[in-house]
Amino acid sequence: MKIAIGGDHAGFAYKEKIKDMLAAHGIEVGDFGPGSDASVDYPDHVHPLATAVENHEYHQGIRAALCWNTELAALARQHNNANVLCLPARFISLEEAKACVETFLSARFEGGRHQNRVDKIAC
Repeated sequence: MKIAIGGDHAGFAYKEKIKDMLAAHGIEVGDFGPGSDASVDYPDHVHPLATAVENHEYHQGIRAALCWNTELAALARQHNNANVLCLPARFISLEEAKACVETFLSARFEGGRHQNRVDKIAC
């Protein structure tokens, strides 16, 4: 599995810890920055990440979900086939962020009635 990761200065510390967690699971990580906790503008990092996802270097298409607990992380995958997990680092603990990543990666799209919704996402 190949995962793209990026964000802004507020999420830098979490990003580094989550990269370590993913690597421990044998997951290849493409780090789009930032490289420190110095103030940055997140578009400088997430636009290249989104372009890589859109170009199928990491996933097919972009379906992002903002999740602040494991229930949302699971539902994002199960019902919306999300392939980009957004974590609000200033509002959740590192432990909750890691749990969301674990849940997001282990949950599977349920298809069925949810497939209609996913099919409507692409413009």
